[in-house]
Amino acid sequence: MKKTKQEMEKHIEVFGEPNEEMLFDMAELFKVFADSTRIRILYAMFDSEMNVSQICDKVEMSISAVSHQLRLLKQAKLVRCRREGRKAYYMLADDHVKTIIGMAKEHIEED
Repeated sequence: MKKTKQEMEKHIEVFGEPNEEMLFDMAELFKVFADSTRIRILYAMFDSEMNVSQICDKVEMSISAVSHQLRLLKQAKLVRCRREGRKAYYMLADDHVKTIIGMAKEHIEED
């Protein structure tokens, strides 16, 4: 559905005109979402925090592969980590991660 010029102007008023740094940061964030492996890992953590072994079992990947992806997701501030002794537990950083994935899913399922 095409937006009218008035609707687009109102949208810019609400969200503000993005500057170059913001556009770059948004593009970097979408690059992180551009890998289906990372999306699978994020989905695995939708309902609870998990340690690396649990994530590996759920997504059927090696520890080194999952650890590498978790590092990228953590750098992008999409997951956070909590340490308990020698174990690290990973969880989604916040509900925005679920929202972004949910909106992407909704968008691709449109007719």
